[in-house]
Amino acid sequence: MTGARQVMIVGNGPVADNAAALIDAADFVIRFNGSRNFGTAGRRTDVVALCNTGRPAAAMLADPVWRDSEAVRGASEIWSVRHPEKFAELQAALAVSHPELDDFCDDYTEAFASFAASRGKGHRVIARAVHEAVDAALGDHQAEAYVVPSSGMVVVAAVLSDATHAKDTVTIAGFGHVGWDGHPFAAEKRLIESYIAAGRLTRLQPVSVFSLSQGA
Repeated sequence: MTGARQVMIVGNGPVADNAAALIDAADFVIRFNGSRNFGTAGRRTDVVALCNTGRPAAAMLADPVWRDSEAVRGASEIWSVRHPEKFAELQAALAVSHPELDDFCDDYTEAFASFAASRGKGHRVIARAVHEAVDAALGDHQAEAYVVPSSGMVVVAAVLSDATHAKDTVTIAGFGHVGWDGHPFAAEKRLIESYIAAGRLTRLQPVSVFSLSQGA
């Protein structure tokens, strides 16, 4: 990317009724996994960022509905959020602390890379340094005990730390900060709010129908 652009990072949570047009007007839109709010949260998709380990990864790869979904078909890139080496290192500790997560670190990165290549899409693995920087930042925001940061949090950090997006306006939508208890959502919300307060990030705000009709 060159120049100032609008980047929209769209989580799978609820969005305002009139958010779709604002999201689709962005220059670059990132969605996650099954893009559950696709349609109500717009349709433009440049990237599908996904959990590339464990059951969610296996389920997506095996699901023809996901593989042929409009979001996946429209994306030019697939991002694997979980760095394989980082998750391989987590496996032994998780076997003790969370034995029920016995397949949590099973890695499907190469399968997603092959899938992306077969569809003419780029494939990116988010660097482990991003994950580790998020862990450090969450520690500064009194994170409760957790397994790993959420994919949304890792992607936000990846975009904000990427010099390619240094001039861009980065906006989030559909981030409810709730879900699986292995993610530290309360601390993630505090971290996100710190980015917003620092002017590094914005939340998509609903606008009036009148404003939309005037092109505002």
